[in-house]
Amino acid sequence: MTPGLKGPSGLRPQEPLPVIIIGNGPSGICLSYFLSGYRPYVKEGAAHPNPILHRKLQDILGQSLLEQDLEYLSEGVDGRTSSPLGLLFDALIRPEGDVGGAAESLLTWRMEPEQRVPHLVLGKGPPGGAWQSMEGSMVTLSLGDWMEMPDLSFRDWMTRRGRHLRNNRATTRDIAQYYQHYVEAKGLKEHFRSGARVTSVRPLTPSMLGGEGLSVEPHTLYQVQGVREDKEGEGGAFCLYARNVVLATGTYDCPSRLGVGGEDLPYVFHTVADLERAIRAGRLRPDSHPLLVVGAGLTAADAVLLAHGRGVPLLHAFRRDVRDSALVFNQLPELMFPEYHKVHDMMRSQALTSGGRYAGYTSLPQHRVLGFSPNGKCILQEVGGGERKRRVFQVSMALVLIGSNPNLSFLPDEGRGLALDPLQPVSAKRNPLDTDPFTYEVTQQPGLYALGPLAGDGFVRFLQGGALGVAASLMRKRGSAVTV
Repeated sequence: MTPGLKGPSGLRPQEPLPVIIIGNGPSGICLSYFLSGYRPYVKEGAAHPNPILHRKLQDILGQSLLEQDLEYLSEGVDGRTSSPLGLLFDALIRPEGDVGGAAESLLTWRMEPEQRVPHLVLGKGPPGGAWQSMEGSMVTLSLGDWMEMPDLSFRDWMTRRGRHLRNNRATTRDIAQYYQHYVEAKGLKEHFRSGARVTSVRPLTPSMLGGEGLSVEPHTLYQVQGVREDKEGEGGAFCLYARNVVLATGTYDCPSRLGVGGEDLPYVFHTVADLERAIRAGRLRPDSHPLLVVGAGLTAADAVLLAHGRGVPLLHAFRRDVRDSALVFNQLPELMFPEYHKVHDMMRSQALTSGGRYAGYTSLPQHRVLGFSPNGKCILQEVGGGERKRRVFQVSMALVLIGSNPNLSFLPDEGRGLALDPLQPVSAKRNPLDTDPFTYEVTQQPGLYALGPLAGDGFVRFLQGGALGVAASLMRKRGSAVTV
């Protein structure tokens, strides 16, 4: 086994790990917490405002939540997600979350070492996943309290560091640091391996094993291959085996592309981090040619705020009408998200044909990009318009921010055969992996699980219920004839 990738308890290469988790973001961290022996119990005297759920909870006092019929407990719990376990777990730790109440969690946590499940969490960067690569000054969409992991108050952690929430929301830098601290504070660090890029995950059959000295029947067995990468991008290969594999890679690895000519030119980029680097390097200044931002989501809004705040002139092109009800800004409360409503106001009031109070900003609603030229010129066309509606702009940089997709290149056919629609690419919003709603095991592949956006759970607040479901499933396997 590659140095640094030795499993817990000195597992040999021929001895499969019970669980390998691919991805060290919030989903992977939360599942590692469960598998490390931390078990949730309902507090004595706990009262839930939902009378049906309250009666059910009284019947399981003194019993771990991981040993319960989670499908039964989640019946009748509703809220802002379609995930029944996401709603259940959220209802237990935030009983009044949707009404702005401050009721305490109904759960208490016990460390039970005998319940530990040996596992590894593989991640390309430090614990925290994509949060570690985001521009640090951006503010989260969700409330700060909704970003926390089990049994460690984010608000209290912020207070101890002399930091405070802004409109009850946190910066991405605070969130990234909190997740790293959580892994250390909860004693999870021994399970985490950073700098590990997975290149292949495949189920094995007896005929594939040859002389490996491994057995498959009656259990599933997976081979996980990859490379270790240091800061210079170099390192050795590794090959691990596991009875169960959990996919928790998130959905930020592969930015969506326009698919137009010139998109690979050196002045066209696809992440806010690229914008931050350009500003730091002095390539974008108040006297530069405009920056072109393409997109009308929150990431595009973050880029607009960052560039406009540094005095960078910018063009903002997007396909929707500013009054479109599907536009995300029309769905956010203004008091909670004033900065995003500022961007929406810019988009509404400062179109190409009008002036306004936002110096250096020009809105191009209902425009699409036709292509990019090597000389820094971008061709745009008004949606529904003909040749007369084409416009050419000279820009210093183009930033295409129209969403992102998971990178499942380590799976056969990039995981398409495991998705709800096997004929389409995997997409967190439109075509997630087909998983059991209570175990999160992939329907077409026993022993393979998916968490977070890959299973359709896009918010940290709700993805923890998925970790509960996976942990409970693995515990049941361990207690039955099927070994984890």
